[in-house]
Amino acid sequence: MKNTLLQRLTLAGGLFALLTQACLAAGTGWPREINTEHGSITLAHAPERIVSTSVTVTGTLLAIDAPVIASGATSPNSRIADAQGFFRQWGQIAAERKVQRLYIGEPNAEAIAGEAPDLIIISATGGDSALKLYDQLSAIAPVLVVNYDDKSWQELARQLGVATGHEAQAAAVVKQFDERVKQLKTQLTLPAQPVSAMVYRPDGKAANLWTSASPQGQLLHELGFTLATVPDNFHGSQSQGVRKDIVQLSGENMAEGLNGNTLMLFSGDDGDTQRLMENHFLAHLPAVQHKQVYALGNDTFRLDYYSASNLLTRLDTLFTSH
Repeated sequence: MKNTLLQRLTLAGGLFALLTQACLAAGTGWPREINTEHGSITLAHAPERIVSTSVTVTGTLLAIDAPVIASGATSPNSRIADAQGFFRQWGQIAAERKVQRLYIGEPNAEAIAGEAPDLIIISATGGDSALKLYDQLSAIAPVLVVNYDDKSWQELARQLGVATGHEAQAAAVVKQFDERVKQLKTQLTLPAQPVSAMVYRPDGKAANLWTSASPQGQLLHELGFTLATVPDNFHGSQSQGVRKDIVQLSGENMAEGLNGNTLMLFSGDDGDTQRLMENHFLAHLPAVQHKQVYALGNDTFRLDYYSASNLLTRLDTLFTSH
């Protein structure tokens, strides 16, 4: 079954790469037609005023130097966000490029219209999705719907590169990152495998387990890690809807789902590691007993070029000899 899943993922990745190459070949001029998660749109010219309703997608737009002028935001002054509500890993870059904050949390069509965008980008899933406003936003400007919960930030960057005319910038930043991944893979001394890659809730009562479809899971796989899989009869919560990138663990099933020999805490710091180690409901786990629990940084909840680069630095620190 594992081999079949791996084959399917490999085939899906290959098909996506072929489709991307076809788009790149066809997308050398304007106007161009872009296929989205919500149908196709036609862009008459390269966008000059992009509004991102997804704070997750904004980081990738910045990485490919797309002309994003405004973005939705999350709750400010948190472990993951700065005073603007922008993610800390790219907040300073957004400030330097004078990216405006549209709103915090709930999408606001009036605020979006006020920026006079020529392209609006929204996410298909996730807490920062503005899909419910699709019809309203389509009356303002072309709306590009993207999905980030089933692909790496590199794949998303290529997709956004085609839509914005920044194919070359996307290719360059992806190549630079991928070369770093290949180099780091040769230097890593992996911890006990397989690993449970997760986000551990501060109250210790729940966790989200990254799957092989998640950007986090895909990056770990590229680096040589093996993801632990939950038992076949395991049923996680679906309070966040049906998602491909996570398995929700809570209550009694949390310990059952954390069956890796190493626990890797995304969106976590050393304080979270300590709290997990002290959770008596998890004390029997082999990873806890052998102190194989590692925090990978607060900015790894969503991976873009900036947070993924920081993640590589953290893994280098933890699992290579210097």
